[in-house]
Amino acid sequence: MNKTIAIAGLGWLGKPFALLLQNLGYRVKGSVTSIEKAGTLQRNGLEAFPVEISENGISGEVEALLKDIDCLVIMIPPGLRKNTGADYVAKMTHFLTEIEKAAVQKVIVVSSTAVYSDAQGTVTEKDIPVAENNAAKQLIEVEKLFFTSEKLQTTIVRFGGLLGGKRQPVRYLAGRKNLNNGNAPVNLINRKDCIGILSEIIKKEAFGHIFNAVAPFHPLKKHYYTQKATELNLEPPSYSEEDDLAVYKKVTSVNVPEILGYAFKQQP
Repeated sequence: MNKTIAIAGLGWLGKPFALLLQNLGYRVKGSVTSIEKAGTLQRNGLEAFPVEISENGISGEVEALLKDIDCLVIMIPPGLRKNTGADYVAKMTHFLTEIEKAAVQKVIVVSSTAVYSDAQGTVTEKDIPVAENNAAKQLIEVEKLFFTSEKLQTTIVRFGGLLGGKRQPVRYLAGRKNLNNGNAPVNLINRKDCIGILSEIIKKEAFGHIFNAVAPFHPLKKHYYTQKATELNLEPPSYSEEDDLAVYKKVTSVNVPEILGYAFKQQP
């Protein structure tokens, strides 16, 4: 095999993904945001480089990260959830310049189902995202930056809500009252399936595609989160008494089963 994969972002998802790829026989390199984190990972057997990407440019060992690799997987958190004014497009524009300079040819960009509006109903990869806020607009713009680059073969992976390990979305909802959209379906994916799908893309050389990566499991939020809170001995959230199903988002995938032949292993 002897292929070298670089992972930009050895965090909650990137680190276990890197370990799996190593076990499969790939050489793996990755980035973290500090020298201290890089040192810790290196002591644990991972080839890690400190790389910091900001709106003003890139610092750290980006050339070493990108040198002589067969594929780059970008899973850098965009930092757009908390309305901090972050310019994710500027950050990724700087990164794209370095990627093209390093003559990297194959890239996987981890994106989000947040690109779709909550009012789009059932969507597949064939549906054009309708951005309803600044975060979605920036995610879409970054997708376009990479997907339209003439120097790259890019695949976009739009993950749904992430869970796995200690990461359980219901923990943020426990005990909250009068939440909206209780009759909307959940759009979630377990970390094990995230890693499985990314691995299949690399294994099958499935570049030039867009994948909606969401488990085919869409109970209503009010039912799902009540059940999960009960399982974890948390106070269940409560939802407002609204029965309007006209506005919702249900993200499904045509490409994951058809192109990758991937069957989800974990029910969220």
